[in-house]
Amino acid sequence: MSVPAEPDLPAETHGHDRARVLGEGIAWTATWSLRIVLIALGATVLGLILGQLWSIFLPVFLGLIIASVLAPPVSLLRNRGLPSALATSLVLLLALALFGLLVWLVAPSVAGQAPQIVQGASGGLDQIQNWLGGPPFNLNSSQIGGYVQMATERLQQSAASIATGVLTGVSVVADGVINGVLALVLAFLFVKDGPKWLPWVRRMSGERAGGHLEAVMRRAWARVGGFIRTQALIGFVDAVFIGVGLVLFGVPLAVPLAVLTFFGAFIPIVGALVAGALAVLIALVVKGVGVAIGVLILILAVQQVEGNLLQPVLQGRGLGLHSTVVILAVTGGSSLFGIAGAFLAVPVAAVVAELLRYLSDQVDRRVSQEAEAQADHSHDEPPASTVAADGSVPEDSDVPRDDPGRSPGRTSLSPG
Repeated sequence: MSVPAEPDLPAETHGHDRARVLGEGIAWTATWSLRIVLIALGATVLGLILGQLWSIFLPVFLGLIIASVLAPPVSLLRNRGLPSALATSLVLLLALALFGLLVWLVAPSVAGQAPQIVQGASGGLDQIQNWLGGPPFNLNSSQIGGYVQMATERLQQSAASIATGVLTGVSVVADGVINGVLALVLAFLFVKDGPKWLPWVRRMSGERAGGHLEAVMRRAWARVGGFIRTQALIGFVDAVFIGVGLVLFGVPLAVPLAVLTFFGAFIPIVGALVAGALAVLIALVVKGVGVAIGVLILILAVQQVEGNLLQPVLQGRGLGLHSTVVILAVTGGSSLFGIAGAFLAVPVAAVVAELLRYLSDQVDRRVSQEAEAQADHSHDEPPASTVAADGSVPEDSDVPRDDPGRSPGRTSLSPG
């Protein structure tokens, strides 16, 4: 049984079609490569501008974060009839009073339990020295003393660098205080005049672009505000459980560690890891290995309750960000802008993700509209089979035909 041979295509046609397809693919790749390069260049320029003007953008970002926390109670008081300035002032003063109360509770605890930490650290150093003196190291006291002396001399040689670092730290603290005051002032203005911002943006940007900007800003504001308020509630629950557990274990600095756990909740994953590691380290130095293991188990249990119960119930879908994106955002923010960058990295990533979601929704909407328009256009055109080759229309066709008694091209029904 013979198999019929496939028809041979002309070599010229086959080569021409293949060249056309390859050319279209190369052109598509080149076009998108250029677009990606331009986007990367724009992002680089934006990052350079942000770095140069960080002293301006930082209080603005912090002010927006604080405003997202103050906005709901201010709106509640404003709806009760209070003037906007008065409502904002009352809520801001109450927030400052709560923060001052927190500092008043933490400061005496740190000052009173610092000697216990120093004593525990000294005992830990003695244990390390005894451990080094035994197997497998078998270092005698003179050898250990030599290493300590070497480390001391190295520190003395680096005294200038250490002093410079201390001065730098003092400068950083001063800048932090100034940025904090500016952030509070900006937060007051953002909350007081909040209802006026979006209409102003819409007027300045035009109706078409302003509508998109208003929609994106509303979605981003809702996302960031919900994240901050939810993380505050989750951090409070974590701080209470961990603080009570540290008190029961007899670990010093239980209240400051609980406060650190609360603020660490605003840096997902990384903040809880740092606060938990510090609590375990203090327990290890002061109370020993057994208590440190107990504290570690406590922290892991609280983190499991947070991840499996609090986060799904209180936050729902949360930020819609994968854990990898959160870790990379925190790492990038901390490496570029320090602690402030780590704190602001996740909200900024959430805003960017919300912008991408809005763009995706607009693309889907545009594609759906074009598909509907194409479907309507195809319904309006007569099918090809209803028109004969000579242009005549069959009798059984639904396509309107000219009256035979009229001249071609005339559509009027009036006589003459």
